[in-house]
Amino acid sequence: MTVVDQVPVRVPTTRRYLMCEPRFFAVEYSINPWMDPSKPASAARAVEQWRELRDTYRRLGHTVEEITPQPGLPDMVFSANSGTVIDGRVLGSRFRAPQRAAEAEHFRRWFVEHGYRDISMPSKINEAEGDFAWTGRLLLAGTGFRTDPEAHGEAQEALGVPVVSLRLIDPKFYHLDTALFVLAEATDSTPAQIAYYPAAFSAGSLRVLRRLFPDAVEATAADAECFGLNGVSDGRNVVLPIEATALGERLTARGYDPVYVDISELRKAGGGPKCCTLEIRK
Repeated sequence: MTVVDQVPVRVPTTRRYLMCEPRFFAVEYSINPWMDPSKPASAARAVEQWRELRDTYRRLGHTVEEITPQPGLPDMVFSANSGTVIDGRVLGSRFRAPQRAAEAEHFRRWFVEHGYRDISMPSKINEAEGDFAWTGRLLLAGTGFRTDPEAHGEAQEALGVPVVSLRLIDPKFYHLDTALFVLAEATDSTPAQIAYYPAAFSAGSLRVLRRLFPDAVEATAADAECFGLNGVSDGRNVVLPIEATALGERLTARGYDPVYVDISELRKAGGGPKCCTLEIRK
């Protein structure tokens, strides 16, 4: 990163993502406040939006691999909930909702079939990158609604990285990735930068975030309500929902390039760009 006229010039890094087409997408049950089975949801529209998200990543130079969707698992599209991968080590998932439980084994098999050998499966409820955010130095770990606090210790043992626990207090932001995302990972010369919604966190967790990330982008309620904090950044390009323009303007002032996508159909199930995106870090 360099600085020109006080605005950082940020350098993207290529990423590798695992995604799942929402071929069987539906809102048939309610396991978060965004899901309403009484309202119509279109699998065809979800697929269209998902493909645009996938193709956006590819246009930005990233690699996207795909896992085969399975009938009867309408939320399998939200691949971020199914694994955490750091330095090639894989920590799988264990879902709180029985409707999603079978997803974990499909993703575990995908990693086995693709040559991963250092794979751990949690004994505690662990919804993976839904509640884990890697900053390049620390693993920020959410709890309060889905992932058990004890899963944070399991993650530290399995992945060999320091873990910082954060408590979520607003059920609308039931996963960490609905309330926080990493804009730029830490390097040898620069600290990590994050964006987050302060009201989603307990008072103590908020003090921790402000201590660790004094230069963070603090988002508004409007940013959070449209899933703007469910963004995906490569260090420069930040993929956001099309409604998150106010957040995008603030990110532009920090040297980032917002890239907008329509996730309106996927949001009916409580998901956005990051929910659909499991990052594989080698």
